[in-house]
Amino acid sequence: MQIRAGLSLLSLTFLLLLSSAVGTAQSRDHLTPQEIELVQESQILDKRIDVFIKASERRMLVLTGTQASNSKQLQKDSEKWGELPKGTRAELINDIAKILDEAITNIDDVSLHDEKNPLLPKALRKLATFATQVVTQLTPIREQAKNADELSGIAQTLDSAQSIIEAEKKLPPPSDTEKSKGKTKKPKG
Repeated sequence: MQIRAGLSLLSLTFLLLLSSAVGTAQSRDHLTPQEIELVQESQILDKRIDVFIKASERRMLVLTGTQASNSKQLQKDSEKWGELPKGTRAELINDIAKILDEAITNIDDVSLHDEKNPLLPKALRKLATFATQVVTQLTPIREQAKNADELSGIAQTLDSAQSIIEAEKKLPPPSDTEKSKGKTKKPKG
C-alpha cells in the first residue's frame, strides 16, 4: 500500500515537473540574447534605457514593415544587435510592452536607491520621447488588430507608454547643463 502511494506521489511529482518544463519551454523572451547582453553591459541608467529603446524600435520596424527602407542601418546594427527579432504580431507587440515595463522598472529602481540621481530625468525624457512615438505608431496598428492577443498587447503597451509620458510631465524643466548636454554637435565641413 505504501509503495503504491509512493509511486503515485512520484508520478504526480514527475507530471508536475514535466508540465512546468513544457510551460517554460513555450514562454518567449522579450529580448534577444544579444539585447540581453547589451542590457547587462549597460550599467549606466541612460545607456540602459537607450538599449531598451533600440530593442523596441527593432520590433516596431518589423511590425510596420519598414525594415527594407532601413537596410543599410540594419546591416550595420546586425553585428552588435543580431538579426531582427522574429515572431507574430502579437508576440512582437507583447515584447515591446515587456521592454517598456522593464525600462520603467529600471528607472523606478534607480529612483528608489538614489532619487537625486541626475540621470533619472535624462533617462525618463528619452523614454518619454520614444513612448510618444510608440503611441503614434501603435494607434493605426490597433485598428488592424486581428485577434485578442494583439489587442491585449497593444492595450498593455499603450498603457505603459502613457504612464511614461505622464511621469515625464511631472519632471521639472531641464536644467541648463541638461540642455547643453542634449545638444548635438554640428558636423565639421
